[in-house]
Amino acid sequence: MAALLEVQNITTQYRLKDGFLNPCDQVSFTVEKGEGMGLVGESACGKSSMALSLMKLLPDNGRIINGQVLLDGRDISRFSEEEMKKVRWKEMALIFQGAMNALNPVRTVGDQIVEAIRIHEKIPEQQAWKRAKMLLESVEIDGKRVRQYPHEFSGGMRQRVMIAMGIACNPKIVIGDEPTTGLDVMVKSQILQLLERLRREKEMGMILITHDLSVVVEICEKVAVMYAGKIMEYGPTDIVFEHPAHPYTRALINAFPNIYGDRQLTASIPGSPPNLLNPPAGCRFHPRCSCARPVCSQEKPELLPVGGGHYSACPLVVR
Repeated sequence: MAALLEVQNITTQYRLKDGFLNPCDQVSFTVEKGEGMGLVGESACGKSSMALSLMKLLPDNGRIINGQVLLDGRDISRFSEEEMKKVRWKEMALIFQGAMNALNPVRTVGDQIVEAIRIHEKIPEQQAWKRAKMLLESVEIDGKRVRQYPHEFSGGMRQRVMIAMGIACNPKIVIGDEPTTGLDVMVKSQILQLLERLRREKEMGMILITHDLSVVVEICEKVAVMYAGKIMEYGPTDIVFEHPAHPYTRALINAFPNIYGDRQLTASIPGSPPNLLNPPAGCRFHPRCSCARPVCSQEKPELLPVGGGHYSACPLVVR
């Protein structure tokens, strides 16, 4: 059976005054019904552009130039804007980072949830408001607050409102783009537990974009490690983190503090991510890689199987 979501060799391009930039370059992965996949990597590696590509919400200077996004077998990357309006929220929803910027400050949270519902479902307004209250309660907010404005909620509660909007139309898949950014540790934990509970209850697929590797280990069955627009490693979360096959993945894990180990400074990754207007030849990580060999600067690595559904784009591993 086909996966719920199949991303096949998607390449996204931005037109800039200095040239063309591909933040997502031949990216492929799948998400099954009820499955959680983490998309991790350093800032500016292309994670958020991937989310915007899936939803076809790229800015005016951005477009998908290659590949397919198959949702239930339909290539939505070829959909018109009118066709995508029927997909967004109803079949695939995006939870943005920074809820205060994503929510309209001059409309009540209930107005915004009801609007998302009534755009896709021909139901009476009163029934939509009733569902909005139930949605707030499902994310552990008193339904009586449905008539309040975003500024009347704390940061964690605004993020819960965004989650309520994301699941308002019972989508098949939800994309969380750094949904816990800027939240304190306790609230962050509550939001993640909430997302995990809703995913299991509603059997939604979920793509979680994050810098926090511990979050992915905790709630995602699968992980894709992204660097400079490319997927460097991909596979079951436990296998990828216990037996990382790509030097970049190992470097990310080593840069994450171990609270059970000796107190010491974490290892940082030397150098900086490349300029994607002029990416390095061969493996894009080789200028920063401690394991680099001459072949790494000469050949573009492919994502090849390592074993057990585990894939790596490091030629030193798969040969």
